[in-house]
Amino acid sequence: MTLSGHVFHKDILREYDIRGTVDVNLNGTDAYYLGKAFGTKIKRGGGKTVCVGYDGRHSSPLFEKQLIKGLMETGINVERVGIGPTPLLYFAVKDHMADGGIMITGSHNPSDMNGFKMTLLSSPVFGSAIKELADIAANADFEEGAGSVRDVDIIDTYIDRLLRDITINKNMKVAWDAGNGSAAEILHRLVAKLPGEHVLLYADIDGDFPNHHPDPTVDENVADLQRAVIEQKCDLGIAFDGDGDRIGIIDNNGQIVRCDMLLAVYAQDVLKNMPESPIIADVKCSNALFDAIKKMGGQPIMWKTGHSLIKSKMAETNAPLAGELSGHIFFADKYYGFDDALYCSVRLLNQLCDTTEDKAIKLSDLMADMPRPINTPEIRLDVEESEKFKLVTKVQNHLKSALPDVGMLDETDGARVTLDQGWWLLRASNTQSCLVARAEANSADELEAVKTNLKNTLSACGFDVEF
Repeated sequence: MTLSGHVFHKDILREYDIRGTVDVNLNGTDAYYLGKAFGTKIKRGGGKTVCVGYDGRHSSPLFEKQLIKGLMETGINVERVGIGPTPLLYFAVKDHMADGGIMITGSHNPSDMNGFKMTLLSSPVFGSAIKELADIAANADFEEGAGSVRDVDIIDTYIDRLLRDITINKNMKVAWDAGNGSAAEILHRLVAKLPGEHVLLYADIDGDFPNHHPDPTVDENVADLQRAVIEQKCDLGIAFDGDGDRIGIIDNNGQIVRCDMLLAVYAQDVLKNMPESPIIADVKCSNALFDAIKKMGGQPIMWKTGHSLIKSKMAETNAPLAGELSGHIFFADKYYGFDDALYCSVRLLNQLCDTTEDKAIKLSDLMADMPRPINTPEIRLDVEESEKFKLVTKVQNHLKSALPDVGMLDETDGARVTLDQGWWLLRASNTQSCLVARAEANSADELEAVKTNLKNTLSACGFDVEF
């Protein structure tokens, strides 16, 4: 039998996943050939079992069907996890000791986008491994066989695992916003087993995301949660993205807690039990976080943005905790080292209850002694997918030509420039057609100066923006 090759659109092959716009550059045929390529990779590595899960987007069931067909045609046995959050799929791989897993999800992106996050039992699939899959498909270099498929219901086992680490001994009132994402059903079942009172917003799965975009790092998307915390006098608010691997937090005063500062909160607990450990944070995070980790006795490590890249660095450094400004938080002290917003929720509630007082600690009090630099949230600057990396390279080259007058340049991921007044970052998003910028300083006037420096740098490279 002669098999034809398949070429994936170049724009959907990202650094740590495959993602595109449905019926524009991503369709069911891509899912089928990805199944054949991934199945081939697993089989050649001596494996035979792959778990598959999918989120609540309307295109996901078709993609699942085609993906499974491709996997089975290589002789792979598929364990069909069904609809749920990405961490459920990761957990299924670990719990069943499967050789690999694929989650069909568009994550926090708009409803017309979808994609695939892939993992092996002991490591993520990213970078050159994704290129390898594309090459297998393009060359029709597939294994052949007759695999099987079976449905597995692992939700109760997953919830039991979340509950295993719960030490909550005080009643709290918590507002939750599932954002109509794929964590919604599990959230209902989890809070039913938690003490205290729970207010659920948008906790039904709806691929149209009718209430707000499922990205808790964008302030407008957590406005309803802020109102719920204030109006219903909640102890805190917790939000999830579209596939439940990213967390957003609102404190007891209705204020947004940026996830770099949330990571500092988690570091307090982890370093108490594992002193001097390395803690990893991505390049978008505040200097205040790295300073806080050092002050707590930890070893701060700045690393590239991307859940797969962070997980790989964790394994390399044996770090018990890592995180990104975007809300991916990774615990490896008691958990598996993958990003799971539901588990992060449990850990935060535990930490707030770790007190000899009758009541839980207020999150605002827990953060009271932390530095409060002035910074921007993530600023997304829309650009053509094919141009975003070129523009970052142009900025890097411009900055290097101006050294040392430009300040200190760090190229770990994009360009992070340290000035006398503060710092700014510009990098290409690996999940969206945009550049991501952030700036930080110690005062409002200094922040404006840092932002002006960034805008002037972009302007010198032919890209005029206002933010």
